[in-house]
Amino acid sequence: MCGIAGFCNFKGDWQKNIERMCDKMHYRGPDASGVWASDDHRVVLGHRRLAIVDLSPAGAQPMMSRDGRYVIAYNGEIYNHASIRKKLLAEGRVPAFRGTSDTETLLEAAAAYGLTDALKMAKGMFAIALFDRREHTLFLARDRVGEKPLYYGILKDDINKGENDGSFVFASDLASIVSLDGFTNSVNADIIGDYMRYGYISAPYTIYRGIWKLEPGKILKVKSPFDKPKVESYWSMMEAAVAGQKNRFRGNEAEAAEELERLLRESVAGQMVADVPVGAFLSAGIDSSTVVSLMQAQSAQKVRTFTVGMWEEQYNEAPVAKEIAACLGTEHTEVYITEEDAKNVIPALAGMFGEPFADSSQIPTYLVSRITREHVTVSLSGDGGDELFCGYNTYYSIDRIWNKVRKIPGVLRKPASALLGLACASGDASLATRARLLGAGSIEDMYLRSEIGDGLKLVRSGIMDKTPDFGPWDAIQSRRAGETWMDTYPAGLLEDGQHNLMLMDLLMYHPDDILNKVDRTAMAVSLETRVPMLDKDVVEFAWTLPLSYRQGGGVSKKILRDILYRYVPRELMERPKKGFSIPLHRWLKQKELREWAESLLAPALLEEQGLFDTVAVKKLWDDYIMKNVWRPQIWYILMLQEWWNGTKIKS
Repeated sequence: MCGIAGFCNFKGDWQKNIERMCDKMHYRGPDASGVWASDDHRVVLGHRRLAIVDLSPAGAQPMMSRDGRYVIAYNGEIYNHASIRKKLLAEGRVPAFRGTSDTETLLEAAAAYGLTDALKMAKGMFAIALFDRREHTLFLARDRVGEKPLYYGILKDDINKGENDGSFVFASDLASIVSLDGFTNSVNADIIGDYMRYGYISAPYTIYRGIWKLEPGKILKVKSPFDKPKVESYWSMMEAAVAGQKNRFRGNEAEAAEELERLLRESVAGQMVADVPVGAFLSAGIDSSTVVSLMQAQSAQKVRTFTVGMWEEQYNEAPVAKEIAACLGTEHTEVYITEEDAKNVIPALAGMFGEPFADSSQIPTYLVSRITREHVTVSLSGDGGDELFCGYNTYYSIDRIWNKVRKIPGVLRKPASALLGLACASGDASLATRARLLGAGSIEDMYLRSEIGDGLKLVRSGIMDKTPDFGPWDAIQSRRAGETWMDTYPAGLLEDGQHNLMLMDLLMYHPDDILNKVDRTAMAVSLETRVPMLDKDVVEFAWTLPLSYRQGGGVSKKILRDILYRYVPRELMERPKKGFSIPLHRWLKQKELREWAESLLAPALLEEQGLFDTVAVKKLWDDYIMKNVWRPQIWYILMLQEWWNGTKIKS
């Protein structure tokens, strides 16, 4: 795992700036650093290395192809690089390799077949910068599902009085871009409304104007003079879902489980390959337990597993995880986190993400990553199982509610929704929820509305009040800068309602929240994470399965359970899942965290920023402190404020 950075047409001190960019992401690659610059210094690539495969200097980056045409700076792992390497050798495309790294394999594959075809045959996670020296063209690419981050944009340079406008920049970390001399890109207030809906900023947007996230499955191409980037897809989750549903698996459920286990075993085996110690996160859930089961089944040694526990019993999965580890025979480590741990982590969160991010499970994820890194350099996780195999209870509940609501004619639902909305002035949160859901025009619209609590209405002042067509019950129009995948998802794209909800999550929530959280918190301690469930073949096969193989009779993730119960007793797993969460609503009332929060919500600070109505924020906080009404927007605002305080804001 590594970090990449670079720029084109930068007119400042190129060497000082690329070194600073790399230093800002030292944690992503503490083992080595490298820089490459074209003869005229118009194109500069930087790299920080966390050595995982081929620890020798032969794996150092940036790396030049054998023919001297291409230079690559790359972050990630190509799990099938051995088979690609054999293909290159068999076809005589490469007479011999200089080392054993997947970087060299990917680079020579791009030189032989072109980047697009090389990526189509590659299975892995990655963010890539590839410069074609002959055609003076820079390519950026991101993996299919969004495991690795990649930011890019145009630098606005007031220092050089506009001369540097048009400098194209990119990096694995926003902090690297912000560190550049002349960075004056202002905060993108237009997306604050979106952030307050979800607690994260969805791709392709970032907190800065003119700086973007490259979306999963995309390749960006920018040719000299590097001012008109073009983005195209080489793989699409939406297209994979549509194709899978049109070509359903023809076998029965038992046969589907056999095929899925085969694919998962291959994925797990490939992702266990490394020249450094490898372990796995283990909760009491189906997904991580399945991954660990397949790891241990294919390992001659005890697999290292890691769990975080909570002293609060209702949040604590550690005892069950310990039982699972004992059943599988892993070498297990658990660590319990406390309010003190949370207090110590919170001030560092904004620096990890580079922009506001407010999934509170970022705290335990960071803590389990930290303890894991003390023992191994690579950790596998079970992420993706819920979204691919219908694991969230919300999918079922929204489907059930929609099947009732849809029977009411639309001409009656909308007025009823408006009337219920008027009653929300009384503060009845359950009534507000009913109003939002009743006004839905489709199951997809209902799912979108269900994600927005009444806390959003309380803080939709200031910047957000300027958003056109955004009413308290309209969950669709809430942004000015553009639209998210959730907003533009075509209703009824897939045949089954729950399949559509799963796809919506895989298009936005999973890459921009879950994978974002795991990458940033793990990389903060220089830990590489790998996600076997997101293997290309596993994902594409999952979309061929009928819903009944994934969920039915009150049982979620049926097909994964069919696999897991071959390794772990059924009775060990059939317990209510507690989720990977923390009692944030209780911790914030403790003295030190409450003082921290109230300092960030000070009226003078809010007035200075001009993003929120101070009266609305005060009500949000007072309802929590005095009435014990917890709304997620409280944490969203606190994380935005913490980021703001820790960042030199450009006006």
